[in-house]
Amino acid sequence: MKIKIGTRGSKLALWQAYYVEDKLKAKGVETEIVIIETKGDKILDRSLSKIGSKGVFTEELEDQLRTGEIDIAVHSAKDLQSELASDLELIAFTEREQVNDVMVSYNKNLSLQSGESFVVGTSSTRRVAMLKHYYPHIQIVDMRGNLQTRLRKLEEKQCDALLLAYAGVHRMNYDDLIVEHLSLGEFVPPVGQGCVAIEAAKTLEDEKRLMIGMLINDAQTEKCLRAERAYLKRLQGGCSIPSFGRVTFEENEDGGLHLKMTAGLISLDGQKLIKVIEEGSVDDPSGLGVRVAENVLANGGIEILKNIREGLAQ
Repeated sequence: MKIKIGTRGSKLALWQAYYVEDKLKAKGVETEIVIIETKGDKILDRSLSKIGSKGVFTEELEDQLRTGEIDIAVHSAKDLQSELASDLELIAFTEREQVNDVMVSYNKNLSLQSGESFVVGTSSTRRVAMLKHYYPHIQIVDMRGNLQTRLRKLEEKQCDALLLAYAGVHRMNYDDLIVEHLSLGEFVPPVGQGCVAIEAAKTLEDEKRLMIGMLINDAQTEKCLRAERAYLKRLQGGCSIPSFGRVTFEENEDGGLHLKMTAGLISLDGQKLIKVIEEGSVDDPSGLGVRVAENVLANGGIEILKNIREGLAQ
């Protein structure tokens, strides 16, 4: 059996692809890495919200899944659109890395808590909105590109610090540049952060699908991601929407387990923030995600989404 693994060409995307490849090779599965450039990799002079969030990092890989040029596509789960095409599916989720955001800088003395004004680079509408909400003294500049490109811009002093996902920084061995781990109480991560998701066409041979699920999938992470993605799907959100959602496993009084979800929305200007915390059964993760989304929408989320989409259309 040979598995052809499609991936973007950035160092972080390749790390993810090789990580998946190593798990397959360890069990004797033959593999091949196929590098594919996506729209999100080509267009770097505009923010993600301006070029559209749907499939910006996935469309070209999905096209090759359909033709059989690749068997699976490896993605950062947070980059996936909330609703896949009907002929595609997610067949595995890797064990999740630490999920929080971090601030990286060459200046070890910087801290969001200091009250000092400095320039932070980020391309995330969620991080921008949260900075405006919690730390309005911070100046923000848009910072697109892969991790190495952003770090080069940081070194060129286009900003004083970057906000990034810990998972990417850690996987690329830049831990020494981390000057602050951001609180999960404030900077709740986006859906999927810290996880690698495996996508396939529904026409993929059953033998390959079962093998990949058995060797790659982490059952607890899958439950969390199914709930988070159901939440995002109900919101009809994507990279351009400053939503957040995180699910964890919690212990019951009787020693069993349940799911706990913290999720919400924040307006682009940071003025309005909706956060909902609910618990649900491990047997119905999608139901929990939908229920939380309905709660968010009923408590002001509809208005926030309307304003966001009107603002992005201008």
